[in-house]
Amino acid sequence: MAQKVVPVILSGGSGSRLWPVSRGSYPKQFWPLLNDHTLIQETALRGSACGSADPIIVCNADHRFIIAEQLREAGIKNPKIVLEPVGRNSAPAIAAAAFLVAQEDPDAILWVMAADAAITDLKSLQDSLQNAVLVAQSGWIATFGMKPTKPETGYGYIEAGSPIQNIPQAYEVARFIEKPSLDIAQELIQSDKYFWNSGMFLAKAKVFLSEIRSYEPEIYTTIKQSVQHCRVDMDFIRLDEESFQKSPNISVDYAIAERTKLAAVIPGDFGWSDIGSWDSLWDLSPKDPQGNVVYGEHIFLDRTKNCYVRSDGIVTAVTGVDDLIVVVTSDAVMISHRDNAQDIKHVVARLSAAGRKEAVEHKRLYRPWGFYESLIQAERFQVKRIVVEPGGKLSLQKHYHRAEHWVVVAGTALVTRDNEQLVLRENESVYLPLGSVHRLENPGKIPLTLIEVQSGPYLGEDDIIRLEDVYERN
Repeated sequence: MAQKVVPVILSGGSGSRLWPVSRGSYPKQFWPLLNDHTLIQETALRGSACGSADPIIVCNADHRFIIAEQLREAGIKNPKIVLEPVGRNSAPAIAAAAFLVAQEDPDAILWVMAADAAITDLKSLQDSLQNAVLVAQSGWIATFGMKPTKPETGYGYIEAGSPIQNIPQAYEVARFIEKPSLDIAQELIQSDKYFWNSGMFLAKAKVFLSEIRSYEPEIYTTIKQSVQHCRVDMDFIRLDEESFQKSPNISVDYAIAERTKLAAVIPGDFGWSDIGSWDSLWDLSPKDPQGNVVYGEHIFLDRTKNCYVRSDGIVTAVTGVDDLIVVVTSDAVMISHRDNAQDIKHVVARLSAAGRKEAVEHKRLYRPWGFYESLIQAERFQVKRIVVEPGGKLSLQKHYHRAEHWVVVAGTALVTRDNEQLVLRENESVYLPLGSVHRLENPGKIPLTLIEVQSGPYLGEDDIIRLEDVYERN
């Protein structure tokens, strides 16, 4: 493929319909839901196999180190990780990528895709991609339309119009259809003119920018300024916050795709799914003779059919039921009929409205230096496990309401406590009185694991006064 194709991966979603595994702090694209690779790793590897340039990932700044580490593990070299200071939906994110690419080559083709979709037939994708590139070279904004396999109400649809001359299997878009009711979806799949909207787009950088300028000039102006004033932070590109947050919050579908006269659709049949629900994961996963999909050890099934059962660390017994989704994590259990899988997002909304942290956070929370997880929490004390990667360094900080006791379980810790530095090894400990200025570092070659015991009248994470932080957090 001679034309330069730049994979642009959008990693901004929270995947609330896959709760309780997918949450805002660690959404579905970071989980290995189908095989050993996470969804964002699969997407990046797919982009590398089919594209001809290093990928661009546009993401939430809070997820930057997770993404960098997962891409490194997958062998993706030289990715450009672009950080959104605030969430502004897909149109501003694509505009930022288009401005960055256009600085070097305005004729380069952006291949825009979500970080959390699945594709099972790479060869068919490559064949369809060749047609899409031809369409994009001719000045169109191409999208893939997926051949429907059932009356899906969780997807938007595309109606194919007139064929595009001299390009096989390419059509002008007659219209986009919002997620339909079941009755309408059943009608649509009876015709070969209607396709699922994959949400993938291909167009020259300058075409994206021209259409954004025409239909959403405020996005064009604010994102151009944000890119012009961006800065490099370690291995990341930080978009300017002041100008970026002035951008309208709008998806690329509403901003451009449904308004442009340049929309084209290329039909495809390469096993695409946006993995928008647990039921779609059931569809994609291998099943036992009774039609069950089972993840997690020590799960016992008896007289159970066509269920999706996932348990992360807790023994889960399911017996005598059909067509259920059962998902168990360390702090939440979700049970639903498969027909109601799309309704799980309403559960998350209820949890959020009630102020429950389970809506967005796991017990394990990832940080630039590693992760921590709460083991026990009660009145006036909390016990955590903290893991710091080699070279990782927590902020220099203090607390107004709690004291801490650290016990090293594995590895080596370099501890700053007020005006002294201590080196702690396995089975050694240190006490950090309330108000002391302290920092934890891992100077070793293996992960540092320690147990932290907090005590005091208030144990919230907002009782952290950062005095210095290499990761530039507030």
